Amino acid sequence: MLKILDCTLRDGGYYTNWDFSSEVVDSYIQAMNSLPVDYLEVGYRNNPSKEYIGKFGYTPVSALTHLRATCTKKLVVMLNEKNTLPADLDRLLKPIVGLVDMVRLAVDPQNFDRALLLAKAVKSLGFEVGFNTMYMSKWNEYKGFFDKLSQLDDVADLFCMVDSFGGVTPKDVKEIYSKVKNVMSCPIGFHGHNNLQMGLVNTLTAIECGVDYVDATILGMGRGAGNLNMELLLTYLNKGNLNVDFNVLGDAVTAFQPLFEQYKWGANLPYMISGANSIPQKEVMEWVTNRAYSFNSIVRALNNKKNKLEDNARYPIFTPEQSPKILIIGGGNSSVGHLGAIKEYICQHPDMSLIFVTARHAAFYKDVSNKKYYCLVGNEAKRLKHNIIAEEFSGICVLPPYPRLMGTDVPEYAETSTFEIPSISFTSSYPDSCTTVALEMALLMGVSELYVVGYDGYKGEILSEKEMELSNENKTLFEAFQENTAVTLYSLTPSLYKSLQVRSIYQYL
Repeated sequence: MLKILDCTLRDGGYYTNWDFSSEVVDSYIQAMNSLPVDYLEVGYRNNPSKEYIGKFGYTPVSALTHLRATCTKKLVVMLNEKNTLPADLDRLLKPIVGLVDMVRLAVDPQNFDRALLLAKAVKSLGFEVGFNTMYMSKWNEYKGFFDKLSQLDDVADLFCMVDSFGGVTPKDVKEIYSKVKNVMSCPIGFHGHNNLQMGLVNTLTAIECGVDYVDATILGMGRGAGNLNMELLLTYLNKGNLNVDFNVLGDAVTAFQPLFEQYKWGANLPYMISGANSIPQKEVMEWVTNRAYSFNSIVRALNNKKNKLEDNARYPIFTPEQSPKILIIGGGNSSVGHLGAIKEYICQHPDMSLIFVTARHAAFYKDVSNKKYYCLVGNEAKRLKHNIIAEEFSGICVLPPYPRLMGTDVPEYAETSTFEIPSISFTSSYPDSCTTVALEMALLMGVSELYVVGYDGYKGEILSEKEMELSNENKTLFEAFQENTAVTLYSLTPSLYKSLQVRSIYQYL
């Protein structure tokens, strides 16, 4: 009989850093107890990491004890095979014997032989063993891979076909299932991702083929574009007389709805392209959730990856005229709120160069005759074209060092006036930040008096995630600049950044 495995907490943790409130978890468990789901994969058991990973990235004994006491379904945890050795199992698995029913291993096909040894060690501790083999769409590229699968018959209780890239089709599912079934007698499962919106049809195809297990998550919550929605799967299977209490299913959906509204996982163009071309989800997810990257820049980067290009554009090295006095103009409201004073100050210093970190307010300075430089990172080329038309442009555009992760986007009218800085000298952090580029430009221009406007910082106790990211980014860069150069940074408009020495622009007028 088909078994259904829900992996919302484990796979969905890629969005929350594996932190879920106790209210969400308890509501989830209560609902799952009454739904026709057989296994709940609740998190990872990981070795210590240098990064922050939340509760269900480690799934400590205390959490599993609580879940075991409240959950009537079989519990599953996952190990990342790539960073787990058999010697680690004394610490990772022995303490949870009796609390967990199955341990699934996330396995790269090229590490099959090593993973087999780990699976045997897990099996010896009395757990059911799931062998989750990733990159399903590329299995044909691994020489001898299918021939090895028979070795799992006496070890694994589940061999799960994982569509890591979300790019397989029903035809692929049928062909790959047939190859797997011909060489092994181990139960087979399917774990689909939804990059091409085929999570449901691929899963139903796998069920028609005869798989023994299928995975899904509440609201499709999962890495990148996410997974098949559990509520969709159960609704469909209900047509075939699977008993589903839709009031309870609604409770599960309601518990995760606020997280969906916060993180907005799901298919979009970058995930679709990555799925169609079997590009890893980790990088794409980082790009999609990064405030600085536009869809255009992400699509360009994905196209480069597809064509195995690091970048597709080289520009002359930025070798500017020396400019001892420079004003960097940021995107904060103060650069507009004090616009009259800023422009008066600029006019008093015609030899002072202007560096626009963002073109957000560049149109306000069109009538200023000082030398102008524009940082082109992320979405800034598009923003520049929106705010400055070709007839109004008289400046120089500057790019981060080559190769640029997200490719290169330059306004057509600025092609012959665009340059790239050779390297970043004052920091190793945020190399693709507009602020990084602006500060490095100032150093290359021989600055001795460096001023900024429009770096306001963010007031209030509650900041959005993007506001916090930008605030931390600017703080890190300003501190690195002050520590590693002999140039003092002065803000001529109000700023909450402690690394900036604030002076009133009005004292200079």
